[in-house]
Amino acid sequence: MSGRTKLIVALTVLAVFAAAAVLLPIPGPADLRAWAATTGPATPLVLFVAYSLLTVAPIPRTVFNLAAGLLVGTAAGIAIGLAATTIAAGLSFGLARLLGRDLVTRHLHRSAVKTVNDRLSDGGVLAITSLRLIPVVPFAPFSYLCGVSSVRLAPYLAGTLLGSVPGTVAVVFLGDALTGDTPPALLACYGVFALAGAIGLVRVFKKRAPAEPRPAGPAG
Repeated sequence: MSGRTKLIVALTVLAVFAAAAVLLPIPGPADLRAWAATTGPATPLVLFVAYSLLTVAPIPRTVFNLAAGLLVGTAAGIAIGLAATTIAAGLSFGLARLLGRDLVTRHLHRSAVKTVNDRLSDGGVLAITSLRLIPVVPFAPFSYLCGVSSVRLAPYLAGTLLGSVPGTVAVVFLGDALTGDTPPALLACYGVFALAGAIGLVRVFKKRAPAEPRPAGPAG
């Protein structure tokens, strides 16, 4: 596939994903219960597959975590959420790398592109975990960014899993799927996660900072 063809395909895929995120209706608790009644014992499997595939597009994971807690219970909901998150992250990463990596490679000589690429790739598991902890960093777009960067798959998946654990557990436990409201305890958790992610990023930046040159001593 030529670079021009990859670019066209990538833009088409992004347009489809964006349209899906905007146009697809978000089901309410009553809709979820009705859906679960039709799928019966297959509900966990169907939920897992839907979560894994649909969150490759920029559709919020929170909706699926709430659904998981509501439909299959806390323990199974957390397990499904984390497994589906990791699979969706891998699919997003692979798709972005296939379609967009060559384009980014051609621009690595640019300072801004090189800086972002180096921070992500050299930061390893800690950088990915820290960014996944910060609630305002969108899941799917960040996955695409990692896919087009030089980040290796293994630390990316490990960081994604580690960074997704607190938020997934908090939403399944504390998210009010019945009212659609965000409880104050969940907002407090988000604040703690964001702080932990920021601390992790500071450590990554300090590790990457070049050492200050030592002044030359007097000539002997």
